[in-house]
Amino acid sequence: EEKAQDLEADMTKTKASPGLWTTRPDGEVVLRMSKHGPGHEPPVTIPEYFRESVNRFGTYSALASKNCGKWEVLTYNHYFEACRKAAKALLKLGLERFHGVGILGFNSAEWVIASVGTILAGGLCVGIYATNSADACQYVIAQAKVNVLLVENDLQLQKILSIPQNKMGNLKAIVQYKMPMSESNKSNLYSWDDFMELGNTIPDPQLDHIIASQKANQCAVLIYTSGTTGNPKGVMLSHDNITWLAGTVAKDLKLACASEKQEVVVSYLPLSHIAALMMDIWLPMKVGGCTYFAQPDALKGTLVNTLQEVKPTAFLGVPRVWEKIQAKIKESCAKSSSLKNKVFAWARTVGLKVNTKRMQGIHDAPMSYHVAKALVFNKRNSIGFDHCHLFISGAPLSPETAEFFLSLDIPIGEMYGMSESSGPHTVSNFDNLRMLSCGKIASGCKNMLLQPTSDGIGEVCMWGRHVFMGYLEKQEETMEIIDEEGWLHSGDLGLMDNQGFLYITGRIKEMLITAGGENVAPVPIENRVKEKIPIVSNALLVGDKAKFLSILLTLKKKKKKLEGPWKKMNWEATKFCQDLGSQASTVSEIVELQDALVYSAIQKGIDDVNQEAISNAQKIQKWVILEKDFSIYGGELGPTAKMKRNSITQKYRKQIENLYH
Repeated sequence: EEKAQDLEADMTKTKASPGLWTTRPDGEVVLRMSKHGPGHEPPVTIPEYFRESVNRFGTYSALASKNCGKWEVLTYNHYFEACRKAAKALLKLGLERFHGVGILGFNSAEWVIASVGTILAGGLCVGIYATNSADACQYVIAQAKVNVLLVENDLQLQKILSIPQNKMGNLKAIVQYKMPMSESNKSNLYSWDDFMELGNTIPDPQLDHIIASQKANQCAVLIYTSGTTGNPKGVMLSHDNITWLAGTVAKDLKLACASEKQEVVVSYLPLSHIAALMMDIWLPMKVGGCTYFAQPDALKGTLVNTLQEVKPTAFLGVPRVWEKIQAKIKESCAKSSSLKNKVFAWARTVGLKVNTKRMQGIHDAPMSYHVAKALVFNKRNSIGFDHCHLFISGAPLSPETAEFFLSLDIPIGEMYGMSESSGPHTVSNFDNLRMLSCGKIASGCKNMLLQPTSDGIGEVCMWGRHVFMGYLEKQEETMEIIDEEGWLHSGDLGLMDNQGFLYITGRIKEMLITAGGENVAPVPIENRVKEKIPIVSNALLVGDKAKFLSILLTLKKKKKKLEGPWKKMNWEATKFCQDLGSQASTVSEIVELQDALVYSAIQKGIDDVNQEAISNAQKIQKWVILEKDFSIYGGELGPTAKMKRNSITQKYRKQIENLYH
């Protein structure tokens, strides 16, 4: 109690900006602790947080990796020892306090052990997106003062070796954490096994001293933003940011402790992103959950195989992943008999009705629901969801996709947050769910809608212990996003209903302002286009400062992997064309021949969307089909498959100019 009171007295005093926030990783910032209720827990460092988990869950499974067809499992005791070993190895390689350890590659046990080991050793964990170019990697390595870099394989190693050594700043060593190694004779290059042996000469007391010197309001993790508007910024997250929010969200999501029933997650989204870090490392650590690592080709089609084997209890997907699962279910239905399809359609009608009532607080389960469950809903084990009680989307789903899964008794709760809020600011669970809402504000956090309009829409601002420390060495940018009261300004527009559910209606910077001065939020219109025209994969609305709105469309194609364009259309798009009487099977055939049947159907869909427009200024006047779908490698999508609007409008500026010529 004395420790808590001392911390509270020291850390809740108000300081004047700019001293309230820091741009230095060793700087201590004010912890905004509420006086009563959630949020008042004494701060702990990540080593203390981890140690508590090991004390509670030491013999339970923690990390599972597939090797030669078999799952290899580390218990929490083994996990903790491996992280200490990695920490000592990093110290041996010359890791300095508050310097970075970069990790470049796909999720794995090595990725997690290195990241937690980095924090134990007093360094900063710096995830680097595997899709980054050599130049983008070099920027992060130099800016974060990376001392040691871990790369997954030879492909990533060669990318790093292509960077001139004089641009690598403080880099002292490289570790390749997956075999085989083709550059084994290079100095300062280590395999994972050799790296883990390095720490044997570092005495335990040396590491323990570093751990004991850490403070909860110092930096532990650096998350780099996507850099769509210039160089990426290093978001500094403190020990308290992570440990406090993980504890809060675990309670809000009603996650079970391992001693009751162990939670299981599948790690496949990039760990360099805060959503995956929170879901795959910090939340499981809090409750003694087990993290299974998917194969590196998860997004090329093997994810479903892993889900079927692992049977997660909680699953996080971005909209593109949910859309891929939806397409797979639809494709399976298309191959079924007419009778099965009728039963499936009937069950969906029942499921949608029951789950819509449930969201309104009416828990009514008629006999038809139980029959539908037995015939259809219980068969979700074909996806691997038979043990899953928590379905999450890390970004807004289209209404059509959200309703599709709700009708199958799979209620997907959206959660909203950003790197700067250490992850989730809102939480959705089975008891707190509204269609197209991102849930309610996490316990102990505060929300404000700044300068709301007459219909209640304002900028979403956040306050609490989850607000980040500041941008690494970027004072001006830090002060732009956090005000003197400690409110984090998201740049997103939101609306709160009378039950406390938050709805994100758009982004300030994404708002299109027509030549007539009308503000247009593009996302709702884009979602309606995708809903009305099933052949459309992506839609991007344009028309800022123009006399009318236009839209860029891409069509659904067969993909051997999530990223990368393929010209042959998928079964859904092909069937769409066949139902119209068109023989087209590729996008090229449709675009080059200006297929009249397909073009008429798309125009009809656009007309239907325009019927719902609230004004003439919000109607789509022109559209164009692009031959290639948007992709990560093409530069149109970010690492988590979000559209990069500026990049797309730059890349397709000629097509846009033609629309307004």
